[in-house]
Amino acid sequence: MRVGLISDTHGLLRPQALAALQGSEHIVHGGDIGNAEVLEQLRAIAPLTVVRGNVDTDDWAQAIGETETIALAGVRIHVLHDLKALAIDPAALGVGVVVSGHSHKPLVEQRGAVLYVNPGSAGPRRFRLPVSVAQLVIEAGGAVTARIVELSYA
Repeated sequence: MRVGLISDTHGLLRPQALAALQGSEHIVHGGDIGNAEVLEQLRAIAPLTVVRGNVDTDDWAQAIGETETIALAGVRIHVLHDLKALAIDPAALGVGVVVSGHSHKPLVEQRGAVLYVNPGSAGPRRFRLPVSVAQLVIEAGGAVTARIVELSYA
């Protein structure tokens, strides 16, 4: 199963990000969405799981939770915006993947039994950080891999 990961769009959903997410069977947005139109465009590609980020304060975002835990292809995935706010022990709860955003810094890191992924920022470029999304692949049997996809842009 291919899962597209995106975060920190801040209201800007680049065509390159949409192209990179094509073929995803599910999409996870790690917060700082920016506006409801971003979610509509992502839902047109695949089913969507989304969490609210610190900039998502308008009325349209109030029904969006700060965390979500989902199961895809037998793998539990915990989603939150700021990894520093992680309030659970993922391994103890059988979570295999933690997806976050906030820092705008892409990250794929295995910590024991848990894979931590931050797709980076797909929205406006911040400092010298790359513009990116990520892809999560869940194999039969539950093996999980992730990779960062840097986006070219003008």
